[in-house]
Amino acid sequence: MPVLQIDHLTKKIGKKTIVDDVSLNLNKGEILGLLGPNGAGKTTTIRMIVGLMSKTAGTIVINGVDPQKDYEKAMSNIGVIVENPDLYKYLSGYDNLIHFSRMSKGISEQRIKDIIALVGLEHSIHEKVSTYSLGMRQRLGLAVALVHSPSLLLLDEPTNGLDPAGIRELRAHLIHLARHEEVGIMISSHLMSEMELMCDRVAVLQQGKLIGIRDLAGAKQVSDLQVQFEVDRPELAVQILQTLTVGQEIGRDNNHVLLRIAKSKIPEFTQKLMEAGIQVYGVNTLKPTLEDTFLEMTEGDNKNDSFNS
Repeated sequence: MPVLQIDHLTKKIGKKTIVDDVSLNLNKGEILGLLGPNGAGKTTTIRMIVGLMSKTAGTIVINGVDPQKDYEKAMSNIGVIVENPDLYKYLSGYDNLIHFSRMSKGISEQRIKDIIALVGLEHSIHEKVSTYSLGMRQRLGLAVALVHSPSLLLLDEPTNGLDPAGIRELRAHLIHLARHEEVGIMISSHLMSEMELMCDRVAVLQQGKLIGIRDLAGAKQVSDLQVQFEVDRPELAVQILQTLTVGQEIGRDNNHVLLRIAKSKIPEFTQKLMEAGIQVYGVNTLKPTLEDTFLEMTEGDNKNDSFNS
């Protein structure tokens, strides 16, 4: 059973549709990324899941529980961080954790110690939060979100404001939670590079619509590859390509021609080049990035959208 199941989720404000008929599942121990430009509906989707915003239509089920029927039980299975976590900065990290742990029943002292160790705050947990770096506050926020042992963790742009070291630390903690604690994690972001390193799957949102879900392992195995041919006469190589139906030119630079071509067509094209007297010095397959996958799924329609990668 998925830890989170969303069916036909829709949010309208006036005549504007913010989230448009989104359906997706999140499994135990999986990291699912919500990827899209600003205004794509990522934050609205998370806010509807946790009840911070009402939905217009659709259903949300958390560990088999419909929040509309038993909100308290459904929310007891969720940990949430929406951007920078809300903490009491004049209390110590430990006092913050104790305060928030009292909102749930049955949290032991040992559980609190385990969570402190999990997020790596053993040496600073008794210091005031006002002295913490942004990365340390983010780790404390993660501890607060996890102290009641949720099976589902929702994070909205959690890397905002973090330096590269803080982002790397957060990524390591989240991967550990998914792999070893079997927490299902949904994380929204506009940082493609981070999503690629962290997520098992990405759900791409565009103008409120879910336009596709991609397994990142599968994304590395697209049928058409990006292949760079190093040749002595690139202009003639492109002319030969245009007479065939084996691929499409993507770019050209000095003695290199970059093509999108099926793997099975590489020998044929190479043979045609050699028959034309073109010297082929190298054939290199380039690893597709998540950005390549995103542009493939959106057919390039997002060129003017606000993305930072």
